[in-house]
Amino acid sequence: MSIDFDAMIGFLQSLVQTESLSCREKPAMELIAREMNRLGYEDVGSDEYGNTVGVIHGAHRGPTLMLDAHTDTVGIAPGVDWEHDPFGAVIEENRMYGRGTADMKGALAAMLHAGAALDRSRIAGRIVFSASVMEEVVEGFPLDPVIKRFEPDLVLIGEATDLNISHGGRGRAEIHLETIGRPAHSSSPHLGANAAIMMIEAVRAVEALTLPSDPEMGHAVMALTDILSEPYPGHSMIPSRCRVTYDRRTLPGETEETVLAPLWEIGKRKNFRAVIGEARYTTYTGVEIRVPKFFPAWKLDTQHDLVRRTLDGLRSAGFSPGLTVWQFCTNAAYTAGLLDIPTVGFGPCREGQAHTVDEYIDLADFKTAAGGYMGIIRHVLPIP
Repeated sequence: MSIDFDAMIGFLQSLVQTESLSCREKPAMELIAREMNRLGYEDVGSDEYGNTVGVIHGAHRGPTLMLDAHTDTVGIAPGVDWEHDPFGAVIEENRMYGRGTADMKGALAAMLHAGAALDRSRIAGRIVFSASVMEEVVEGFPLDPVIKRFEPDLVLIGEATDLNISHGGRGRAEIHLETIGRPAHSSSPHLGANAAIMMIEAVRAVEALTLPSDPEMGHAVMALTDILSEPYPGHSMIPSRCRVTYDRRTLPGETEETVLAPLWEIGKRKNFRAVIGEARYTTYTGVEIRVPKFFPAWKLDTQHDLVRRTLDGLRSAGFSPGLTVWQFCTNAAYTAGLLDIPTVGFGPCREGQAHTVDEYIDLADFKTAAGGYMGIIRHVLPIP
């Protein structure tokens, strides 16, 4: 079979026109399920978290390859002008514009159509296609019911790689620093202990930390993202509590303890405590997810069989791929970082296109990526 590119583009337009913020993906999932059924996927359904799954069974026995693409997107910042309607899926000069085109509804549509177009008599194993929820807020953890049900041997994530192969990615941790002072009237500040001033000293010490580095991923990152003192507003009050949030981008081998240990040492001197934040979200199905906001970094050896087969598959499809690593965090933090399932990434678009104003996907790359997915699957699940 061959891919019907007109149908693939039409499906992507419909998907982009369907808003799907994290925890509100239901309309998009219903659209995806209909497309799965139309394309001949089997066992189409959703789980308690709302992930939508379909299966392609090969004619021969073999491993289970999970293709994963998240359905949720970030929102549109108020007051920021888009030249193109973010939900219009406008096509102009061979580009489709709209929220989620690059991150990552384009890859989702290409993967879905590529899997359906394969000759099942030439596949050994099965393809489990997972349209997943809530990646933007809890990378990978909502995949738990998919993993438990299908027990994939291998995973392919469709996040942006600019048509190269990603064999690793940074992780992410949300860290909260907290100082506790003593309240006083602001006309007599000397009678209190100002938690905000204490936090200023804490932040200065934290900002001076030397962070680890990786030869491929570069330096770990620790970015201050918010600061809040209480009571707020502080009407004639010295703040007695202050909290800072850091976004910490982690490297392979780092754990919650190794990330927090240097902060705990500084905290002893600067009188603050440091903890990993907790994610607490309710899926569109009504199920609450509560997990620590620590999503591990990971890296697969470049000589691993999955990496080599993925390279061979892309080369057979006419690509000249390079090996790269993601600077951002993906669902692979769960499959590879936490569960140690061999995982690679391949997708159209560049990382820098995600979450931007006038986000877009180049339609030539969109079509090319679909052919790349077919080549990868043929070489990862070859007949004996």
